[in-house]
Amino acid sequence: MAKHALSGAGVLVIAHILAVAARAEQVLPSVTVTANKHEQRQEQVPGSLSVFYGDDLRAAAVEDLQGLARRTPSFAFQPFGQSGTNLPVMRGLTSSATAFSSSMLMLVDGVPTLMGQGFDSNLLGVERVEVLRGPQATLYGRNAETGVLSLHTRQPGDSPYALVDASLGSRDRRSLRFDLSQALVADSLYAGIAGEWLEQDGFIDNRQRGGREDDRARRNGRAVLRWTPSARSSATLRYSRQDYRDGGSQWGGVNSSRREVRSGTSNWNRSSGRTLALDLAQELGDGLRLRSITAGNDFHDRVRQDSDFLPADLLRVERDHHLSNLSQELRLEGETGSGQWLLGFYADRDDHDLDFRQHSPMGQSRTRVDLGGNSTALFGHWTLPLSTRWSLSLGARMERNRVKLSARSGTRKSDAWQRLSPKLALQYQWSPDAQLYASYAEGFRAGGFNAFAAAADFPGYGPEQVRAYEVGLKGWGAQHRLRYAAALYWMDIDDMQVQQIVVPGAVSISNAAEARSTGLELEAEYLLGDDWRLQGALGINRTRFERFRDRNADHRGNHNPFAPDLNGHLGLRYDAPAGWYAQAGLSGVGRTYLDSANRFSRGGYTLLDLRAGYQYAHYGITLYLDNATDKRYDAVGFLNGMARVYSEPRELGLRLSYQL
Repeated sequence: MAKHALSGAGVLVIAHILAVAARAEQVLPSVTVTANKHEQRQEQVPGSLSVFYGDDLRAAAVEDLQGLARRTPSFAFQPFGQSGTNLPVMRGLTSSATAFSSSMLMLVDGVPTLMGQGFDSNLLGVERVEVLRGPQATLYGRNAETGVLSLHTRQPGDSPYALVDASLGSRDRRSLRFDLSQALVADSLYAGIAGEWLEQDGFIDNRQRGGREDDRARRNGRAVLRWTPSARSSATLRYSRQDYRDGGSQWGGVNSSRREVRSGTSNWNRSSGRTLALDLAQELGDGLRLRSITAGNDFHDRVRQDSDFLPADLLRVERDHHLSNLSQELRLEGETGSGQWLLGFYADRDDHDLDFRQHSPMGQSRTRVDLGGNSTALFGHWTLPLSTRWSLSLGARMERNRVKLSARSGTRKSDAWQRLSPKLALQYQWSPDAQLYASYAEGFRAGGFNAFAAAADFPGYGPEQVRAYEVGLKGWGAQHRLRYAAALYWMDIDDMQVQQIVVPGAVSISNAAEARSTGLELEAEYLLGDDWRLQGALGINRTRFERFRDRNADHRGNHNPFAPDLNGHLGLRYDAPAGWYAQAGLSGVGRTYLDSANRFSRGGYTLLDLRAGYQYAHYGITLYLDNATDKRYDAVGFLNGMARVYSEPRELGLRLSYQL
């Protein structure tokens, strides 16, 4: 009996040890990022940074950048209502679609997207997303004035990989997505292909022509070929393409309370984009690494849109723009003692062929302009440990930008700027699991010409400049079951580029204002129990004109257009041991003004998204409900009070998946 009792006690002790060990494994994983163009842990980056994994985004049915932004502090998009063009808003700053230069940079595997046209991704095959906030001009140049959105796709390897999703949803939504890869030659040559087909009926009734006004259809594809001739070198060739075959924009009359138009005009969006890139990496020995990224980006912006929404064809706009960019980056990385350094060279060239037509009762006007430019830069970054607790980061970039305009009418214009962008960050390891940092950085957005202001002889505008100060705290708690981050920032903006819209297509950009942006960003992720996870994000921003007077009024103290004062997200997920899961997400955005006078706005809103699913071996099924309360949040007064951008209604859908 004693022997059996002792054996029973031993079993209990072993069971207790195993239970403790199992609980100990329930911790948040450490995250490695490349926000500063070299690998380091997320908490070691002296800046405000959000990281999302592709598997988590897919489980939450986040398939576009709009859904990603709702989960990110201080990040939003202008309500634009046209596929393929997204104008990012970060920390209260944004840019005009006619500037052809965004205030936030997007990178896909290191390939830059420099403007709102083509600022899009279906997140298919994305392994990790990093959103780095604050000026990043030192490493990334003029279009990283307010931050960088960096997407890293999954790289093909020796193990075969397959992911196939098929979904059905509201308004006859049908989609098929796949991501496949295979080794062609073991340990040497790999290939991958991914694609998406999606169609969905619109939600805006056309009472004049019948049917839905805003049907959506897109075809996306990506192919990659990766060669690793040795353990120290690699070459990756990537090609991607996006095609949109949409109906009209999600616009309507400013006074229309129902989602409808009475347009007699055939409206459409036939835009497309393509990217070809070659990524070369070589380890040179002694800790030296060389990398080269050569890329070409093309985007065709083809749109015809009625802008008075009346049966008679009185007022419409048409665009046929071909936007092209070639870029080259070379960088050398290494270590000196315990410090890390990076030196780089960057050059790019823009070549945009712009064709804009505006039809009105007075007749048709047409503007044809070639808009081009180039930039070259030398940059460096150095991270140096000062002691066991203190570290210093230094960076600088010398960049020269040149823009030129050539109109078919014979007008020729050009201008150039040279800019030194410094960055300084000091970090202190307060405890083994907590880091404090303080930083100063400068950013800028290059100037340009108003390509569609032919009557005013295409006036120019100068660079917008930002000086940013930031302090933050990030780290771990609750035995690594909690990850948290907080950042407090303030930014002074000089020669602020402000757009004024008189009528659709008549857009003028000028250096008309000075502004200040201040804010607080909070993020946390917490494992509540063995199967529960809570995520939260909050961005509070106050961007106001310090000085801005136009022909109509003094706008001092007004909100910068398209910059909400508040955005946040709260998500709760439960993963049952049996394989099923449930998830709820609550996201909100504060009031967003649409013009400098703050007369027109989109009211604040909160959206509830629900998910439930079951995973068995390689198969999965997910039921999702977006905007569960069918919240209406139209942008009323778009285009200087002429239009309304309709918000999307509730959507219910089912997704089936297979993953190898």
